[in-house]
Amino acid sequence: MSRRIKDMLIADIQSRIGGTRDFLVVDCSRLDAITANRWRLSLRESRISALTVKNSVAVNALRRSGVDGLDGVMSGPSTLLWGSDDVVALSRAVSKYARDITSLAIKGGTVEGQSIDAAGVEMLSRSAGRLETIGELAGLMLAPGRQLAGCLQGPGGQLAGQLKSLSEKSLESEGSSGTE
Repeated sequence: MSRRIKDMLIADIQSRIGGTRDFLVVDCSRLDAITANRWRLSLRESRISALTVKNSVAVNALRRSGVDGLDGVMSGPSTLLWGSDDVVALSRAVSKYARDITSLAIKGGTVEGQSIDAAGVEMLSRSAGRLETIGELAGLMLAPGRQLAGCLQGPGGQLAGQLKSLSEKSLESEGSSGTE
């Protein structure tokens, strides 16, 4: 392959991946045509992009885009996966596909510049996602306010209850003194 063609391929890969920095790599070479087609259609429904390309060209394109850490996993038949809501959702989807399709093998990936292996992808799929983490943080930030509101409501509610009972007793005593 000539240098000019390689440069064109690298430019095409860079335009496809855009600003993405988190990738997973799988080996889908043992899938039959029907299974591979269904798998790619389900990837598209999940907003996950897949790209099967020569490893050296892909590594070169990724390096030029500032993504390192895939050298170890980009050997043999490899397909790059990226997309979904976040890298945790991507790893969950890929792990689910690997469980459902036994001939699909997870090779590894890169997350925030760190290289991970297949076990790391599986562990990442079990961690909390972006939205779950934001929800947990919001709950933690609102907890002191809820506790303060509860503390303020408690004595205020007690005071209101005591004033009500005093006013009822006062009304009863006025009513009983007026009838005598």
